[in-house]
Amino acid sequence: MLDSRQDPSIFQQFQVIIIQHIIRLCANTGCTLHLIEPLEFELEDKQLRRAGLDYHEWAEVKTYKSIDELKPEQAVYALSTRGPKYYHQADFKAGDYLVFGPETRGLPLEYLNTLNSDHILRLPMQEHSRSLNLSNTVAIVVYEALRQNQFSNFK
Repeated sequence: MLDSRQDPSIFQQFQVIIIQHIIRLCANTGCTLHLIEPLEFELEDKQLRRAGLDYHEWAEVKTYKSIDELKPEQAVYALSTRGPKYYHQADFKAGDYLVFGPETRGLPLEYLNTLNSDHILRLPMQEHSRSLNLSNTVAIVVYEALRQNQFSNFK
């Protein structure tokens, strides 16, 4: 594992192609992907592996039965259109967890209410926009967190 990694956690994602993209991101950044069930696909699915272009073997993926099972030792940052703070204003540290909800409904309010409001982040978008593609959002935030940690252990 890389010292500067940021681990994305995905809550109840149903679209396999999005997870494929995030697995590829994790394989290239050394992040561990944390998937919170229910999922609408099997991680051993041939389609998932094929479309993941064999990156699946280079990424560590863990699954959890509920968001309550996710017990990070580091800080947790959640991404939400309800976030009061932009993602680049966070002070990311190595090993922080980044929690993302499904594009269709985001993270549950009950979960967001358990976090410090300074740890609920958003991406700037046009006024009438709903959300970005989840895999794009994960990539933007992971790379910002890595940038803040000077991309240590990267070539």
